Parts: sequence; structure tokens; C-alpha cells
Amino acid sequence: MSTVLYYCHDPMCSWCWAFKDVYSQLCSALSDEVAIKTLLGGLAPDTEEPMAADMQHYLQNTWKTIQKRVPGSRFNIDFWTKCRPRRSTYAACRAVIAARHQGQQYADLMTTKIQTAYYTEARNPSEQQLLIALAKELGLDVAQFADDINAEQTRQQLHEEIEQCRRLGVDSFPALVLNVSGSYWQIPLDYNHVDPMLDLISQIIKEQDE
Repeated sequence: MSTVLYYCHDPMCSWCWAFKDVYSQLCSALSDEVAIKTLLGGLAPDTEEPMAADMQHYLQNTWKTIQKRVPGSRFNIDFWTKCRPRRSTYAACRAVIAARHQGQQYADLMTTKIQTAYYTEARNPSEQQLLIALAKELGLDVAQFADDINAEQTRQQLHEEIEQCRRLGVDSFPALVLNVSGSYWQIPLDYNHVDPMLDLISQIIKEQDE
């Protein structure tokens, strides 16, 4: 029986940041029989336009909501005054793919670097200069990373992952979709407790195995 858990996310998605710790617990607790595959969903395409004031207000309120719903979530509101916000996440997504080219382990490490820079250090991952700096902090081959982040192959890979998220029925992030031998289930998220998700995944796998 083939079992895959898809995790659809965007490194600049604030709810993905809120889900980070519980997702890590989930990955650690799942059996080796469940393969985990991450897919980049691409929240917002490239743009040089500043983020509209109403969107800035909406996201600041989202951060406040998350801090109430997910105790321990950290957000540095200095971002909104220190940086020039843009509604643009594709570059950050490509950075994860470019890091992945140098080793699968670097995808998660780059995602965490981007999230930490954005949400706790008030740095702007919409800026390619920052993404290159983060690659250097990770010890990546910076020249290769700088080439890969804008390479056509990287852009195509991001497009394919966005399309796969859509085919899985995902229209918001983060999202978990379980595939058991070709049958699919969206797993409701719990941002504070891992057990409800683990129990549901185990139940689905058990029922499909009977």
C-alpha cells in the first residue's frame, strides 16, 4: 500500500509559520510507512509594486489573530515600518527550490530561515538580496544559488508544484492531503495539538488496509 502525506505551504504564509512546530511533531511521529512530500503553493506572484495599505492592515490583523489562537507564535511588527512590504512570495518559494538543488535537507532549512527572517527579524524575503544572504548563512554555494533562484528550471518546478496543489484541491495554506493508494483525504489542521491529526491519519490508513 502506497501512502503519501502532502504538505502544501508557502514560506511567507503566516499560518504556515504558526503551524511549524506542530508540523514538525507530526513528521517525527508518523511511521516510516508514510512518505512526506512538501509542495510549494505560491501565494503571490512576483511584483515590484508596494503592498496595498488594506492588504498590510489585513496581514497585521492576521498576525494578531494567530498570536491569540496559537500561543507562543512570535511576530516582529517592526517589519511593517522597517521594510517595504510587497505582496510577492514566488521569489521565496524559488529560494526553497534553489536550496533543494544543493541537497534535499536544505529545503526545510531555507524555509525556516525565510520564516525566521520575516517574522522575528523584520527582514523582507520578497527581496532577492536577502534570500541570497540567507543562502550564505546556510553555507550553500552562493553563486550556484544565485543562478538557480531565477533559472527557468526553478520557475518551471514552482509552476508544477503550484499546479499539483490545485489538483489536490488545496486553495489555502498550510494544507495536508493524505494519499493512500490513490485515494485522497484533506486532513483538518490543529495548530496546537498533533494528536487529532495523527489519530485521523492512522484511522484512514487502517480502514484502507482492511
